[in-house]
Amino acid sequence: MVTVGLLYPGHSAEDDYSMLEARLDGQVKLPVVITSVGEDAHRVDALLDLGRAERLAEGAAQLKRSRPDSVMWACTSGSFVFGREGANIQAGGVAQAVGVPASSTSIAFVEACQEMAIHRVAVAASYPEDVAQHFVRFLAGAGIEVVSMGSSGIVTAAEVGTLEPEQVISMAKAANHRDADAVLIPDTALHTLGIIDELETATGGAVLTANQVTVWKGLELAGPVPSLPGLGTLFAQGEIQL
Repeated sequence: MVTVGLLYPGHSAEDDYSMLEARLDGQVKLPVVITSVGEDAHRVDALLDLGRAERLAEGAAQLKRSRPDSVMWACTSGSFVFGREGANIQAGGVAQAVGVPASSTSIAFVEACQEMAIHRVAVAASYPEDVAQHFVRFLAGAGIEVVSMGSSGIVTAAEVGTLEPEQVISMAKAANHRDADAVLIPDTALHTLGIIDELETATGGAVLTANQVTVWKGLELAGPVPSLPGLGTLFAQGEIQL
């Protein structure tokens, strides 16, 4: 059994992971430690505070007790606002604190796109426009072009966590573009792990969501990624069956 430890900021959609764990009947363990939050706001200054080293170190110390095989900073905006170098420093600090490989959701988006040979994407962002543009730049730094973007302008993660599946699907459909290889939905505050297949059906192609790529990267750090049902195209090409 693989254990992917998750550092998750505040409370919004952290139950996405426990629901997936239950659906997989314990074949993958996804322990979550809630990291501290100053101000729940999709605003650059608040996000830089959210992802600062001290907050992650406190969470990592708690998560170490679960003896994970890998650790993910399960936050997109709280990693991409630091840029790729800053995101790498974040992940390195967590890895050193826990003693296992670590990464973050923003890095996972880039590496999932690379794994699937995705070069042009549409982005369905819950964030305000200025915050979403930081994600666009993060992707561009890895050679991934954003051909279309929708911004819902939601300020707090708490509000994002209340969105219904139909609203998330509508966001993805509205942002989709015929030139995009995939639709990216970059917010771990969104409940998405139960609707990946529905999202791909609605958009007619691959969809990568924050919670989905977070689990994928955590598993990839620990060893071969298994083929898991209900988690879309990304997991359909897994190397092993559980």
